[in-house]
Amino acid sequence: MNGFLQQLQFLRPGWNDLVEIVIVFLLVYRLLLLIRETRAMQMLLGVLLLAGLYLISVILDLSLIRRLIEAIFQYGAIAALVVFQPEMRAALARLGQTRLVRMLGSTPQARIVDRLVEGAEQLSRSGVGAILAVQRETGLREYAQTGRSVEGVLSPELLGTIFAPNSPLHDGAVIIVGDSIQAAGAILPLTQNPIGDRTLGTRHRAAIGLSEETDAIVIVVSEETSRISVAYRGRIESGVTSERLREMLEASLPQSAAGGLGTPPLEAV
Repeated sequence: MNGFLQQLQFLRPGWNDLVEIVIVFLLVYRLLLLIRETRAMQMLLGVLLLAGLYLISVILDLSLIRRLIEAIFQYGAIAALVVFQPEMRAALARLGQTRLVRMLGSTPQARIVDRLVEGAEQLSRSGVGAILAVQRETGLREYAQTGRSVEGVLSPELLGTIFAPNSPLHDGAVIIVGDSIQAAGAILPLTQNPIGDRTLGTRHRAAIGLSEETDAIVIVVSEETSRISVAYRGRIESGVTSERLREMLEASLPQSAAGGLGTPPLEAV
């Protein structure tokens, strides 16, 4: 009896087993999210179907079918690596861009970039107008004093709350210093120079105006078109994608601790 109970000890998992189960579950779940609605998902369903047929062939002793499926599995893995190389490469890249991976290996400046990009994306998807003035070397205190002091930690959620349509601070600008929001509802100077694009509104003119007087990077989300624009040194680039916005911010913010900031390339509009 004792021998039989000892053989069943494997049914009582320890902490190591539970940790492994959770890790494997999370990895499989993440993998399924990455490959859904892709050719790789169709391939996975095909593999599961073949595995089911193989199990049936073993149970029913169908030797011919079993040998055919074994041959498919033996050479199919190599073929899959070749055929689905683009999907696998994209999935691994997306896995490395998850929030957890970025938080574990990112610098404070990289986290600021992540929050700014995510905040701009959420505002754009919601069709909420916004203007974010990111301080670089030139202080923005005089402009922050025209708004209301916030002193909150920069986050997409806080940006969404500030620029909500019913918020009293919706029409002003947010002043961002480091990883904190110093003020909201700030008033920025409007540019007096003509703008070639007539679709750009007051927020864009204010962004250009501030960029003419300071070295701040000003992010604008259009309430009418949901497009993201970036102003710097009196120039503005419209229709900026999330990847482009990240590129422009990373060109400036990572060197801020050293005192010298790069100049993000902008295309004039």
